[in-house]
Amino acid sequence: MRDQEPRNWSDLTPELTCSILVRLGAVEILENAQKVCRSWRRISKEPSLWRKIDIRNLGDRKISGGSEMCRHAVNRSEGCLVEINIGNFGSDSLLIYIADRSPNLRSLGLVMNCLITTNGLVKAVSKLPLLEELELEVSNTFSTLDLKAIGHSCPKLKTLKLNCTGSILIPWVVHDDDDALAIAESMPQLHHLELIGNTLTNTGLNAILDKCPHLEHLDLRMCSNIYLWGDLEKRCLERVKDLRRPNDSTADYPYFAAFSDTGSDDDSDNI
Repeated sequence: MRDQEPRNWSDLTPELTCSILVRLGAVEILENAQKVCRSWRRISKEPSLWRKIDIRNLGDRKISGGSEMCRHAVNRSEGCLVEINIGNFGSDSLLIYIADRSPNLRSLGLVMNCLITTNGLVKAVSKLPLLEELELEVSNTFSTLDLKAIGHSCPKLKTLKLNCTGSILIPWVVHDDDDALAIAESMPQLHHLELIGNTLTNTGLNAILDKCPHLEHLDLRMCSNIYLWGDLEKRCLERVKDLRRPNDSTADYPYFAAFSDTGSDDDSDNI
């Protein structure tokens, strides 16, 4: 059988090339695809390819290169960016860089680290009046977030994912409703709320149910201080269409997938 001739990638139509590139994602475009040929490099600069940017997985690349890569991607969006997710290389300066160049941003996802301060985050989101979704992955060593300021800065916020990646490792449980009370006071438009691994108690949960009348999805997995039974359980089931209980499996959650399952679905085991 005769060997096939090498494909000339520059012969592909611009439409087909765009379709290929958008499936590859930001990292693969910047690191490899744009180097295939001149036509691919030209098309890779189209702002329409950069409406959604996901740089959470750098593979074997150094985290230190993530910030520069992110800035290149944001520049190519030319203000058309509506969704961005970045990994553990964020910083205050990078967040401000993104916010200053992305007036249409509606969704922001971050892995919090020591280079991102709560003041820096608040300053950045205050520049994003259209923001509807905010996802923050925090460790149990991260300082307290000013969720009240974030909520007041984002009046259109409908989705908040505030998930802890480390509370499962703590041998003792802290009771703290600060996050829950701040959410209740400043985010009345929430439809979707994830608080995996949070330290809120039934008091904080009741406050959220009181002040967030549009809530449809509530994720309380790994919230060890929540006891869903009696009137509170009934209230949650009546108010929330999609409820994830404290003892529900975290197998589908990437930050907890490596840890052993909590086992029982019966919240009474915690009492």
